[in-house]
Amino acid sequence: MTTIDQAAAPVDDASARSAAITAFGALLARDLHVLRLNLREFLPRTLLQPLLLVFVFAYVFPKIGQGVGGSGAAASSFSTLLVAGVVGLAVLFQGVQSVALPLVTEFGITREIEDRVLAPLPIELVAIEKIVSGALQSLFSAIIVFPIALFVPATPVHLNIHWLLLLTLTPLACIMCGALGLMFGTVFNPRTIPMLFGVVVLPITFLGCIYYPWAALAPIKWLQIGVLANPLVYVTEGFRAALTNAPTMSLWAIYPMLVLLTVLFTVIALRNFRKRVIA
Repeated sequence: MTTIDQAAAPVDDASARSAAITAFGALLARDLHVLRLNLREFLPRTLLQPLLLVFVFAYVFPKIGQGVGGSGAAASSFSTLLVAGVVGLAVLFQGVQSVALPLVTEFGITREIEDRVLAPLPIELVAIEKIVSGALQSLFSAIIVFPIALFVPATPVHLNIHWLLLLTLTPLACIMCGALGLMFGTVFNPRTIPMLFGVVVLPITFLGCIYYPWAALAPIKWLQIGVLANPLVYVTEGFRAALTNAPTMSLWAIYPMLVLLTVLFTVIALRNFRKRVIA
């Protein structure tokens, strides 16, 4: 290689990196712009499930004298536990829905995904942009759940926010849920997408420690061990530790598992994404 060629190589590499960063930002900006234009659909989709959960369990039941866990302090304690679980559910549900459903459509018969992969950046970065977009939407979902927790319950909700936990756990949980959504989006196709919510998301929801802490499953030991395979358990227990003083799963288990699941889902999703694009 001549001296001129050697000098030109770093310049070409820098130009390629600059183009990739610009393209990544443009794809992300496009997704956020589409989200802003579709707020009328996004907000009801995001708010309805947590609103109904909090309304039924923390407002209707106490009002009719059938508060879960009893009445008075017990009902208030349940409402507090429920709020943390609902935040976790909103993060996971939005991460899966905002990434998996559009991706299934883009991989469908129209092959819209080809427009994205023509951008001047590696295929893997196109997939990672989808994870980032899903994580941002999950974060927004978590934020808008808090007003529901403050104004809907009929029994007092005693939140004790541990800011260090909240500010470190929230982005990690959002990224993990975005990666999970990307993995689901590369595994399911339009024909099998009903199975995603009926066979996968529904069990994850009911066995994700939304309505009860993980420690409360101790009398059913086989179930307490079995739900450890559920990623939502670590999200809800993490938010419970960040938002309440209730006993939770050890943080030494929550953080490493969220990191491990994020890496696992991302690796599987990137591999599947490349195979689906090239196929």
